[in-house]
Amino acid sequence: MPQQPMLFCEIFYVWGIDFIGPFPVSYGNSYILLAVDYFSRWVKVGPPKLSMLKLFGVPKALISDQGSHFCNHAMATLLEKYGVVHKVSIVYHPQTNDQPEVFNREIKKLLQKMANPSRNDWS
Repeated sequence: MPQQPMLFCEIFYVWGIDFIGPFPVSYGNSYILLAVDYFSRWVKVGPPKLSMLKLFGVPKALISDQGSHFCNHAMATLLEKYGVVHKVSIVYHPQTNDQPEVFNREIKKLLQKMANPSRNDWS
């Protein structure tokens, strides 16, 4: 199947999202939500409860992997309600969602350097 380009060219219109973790539970969180704006490459990292809609408005498109937290009925309903196009990266072409993956690796490296493995205060 040929790739379909997305023609959204404004800041905060296209977000790539992914989860990092699991980590030892800290302040009730064991995962980190990572979002990358594809136009500016601006990165937002925070707890999964982080509301991107409140901070940046509704994007035109969202790019994610095939994780069950992104590919489910509730998420599809929410995205449809707001008119957001959901592009899912495919297993044999993970470059579709490469920007979040690059930042995931960097954040993991930083956390390993900053947090003592015996402590649970990474967040």
